[in-house]
Amino acid sequence: MGMGWAAHYIEKLKRGETVSFRPRGHSMMPKIKSGQLCTVAPAEPGALGVDDIVLCKVHGVEYLHLIKAIQGGRFQIGNNRGKINGWISANSIFGRLIKLED
Repeated sequence: MGMGWAAHYIEKLKRGETVSFRPRGHSMMPKIKSGQLCTVAPAEPGALGVDDIVLCKVHGVEYLHLIKAIQGGRFQIGNNRGKINGWISANSIFGRLIKLED
């Protein structure tokens, strides 16, 4: 298989669709609570900023995490607890969180 939890959503985002899902886990507390409904829309790399929450892939792993820094065309991804996942290019970012609901 090798399909991550977000593969289905990433395919839709690549087609320009907006997706909603309820991720589990606590790495983004208190910004995102486990099981909250997250709506993610396709985003232009130029429109992304530090502190945006993005659906992305770092070293082959899918995350809904924060942009911590931007350097040239590269984005540093991390969670809300100080962990840094790594640097990625814009083509590893599939969408940006636009809405959060319980």
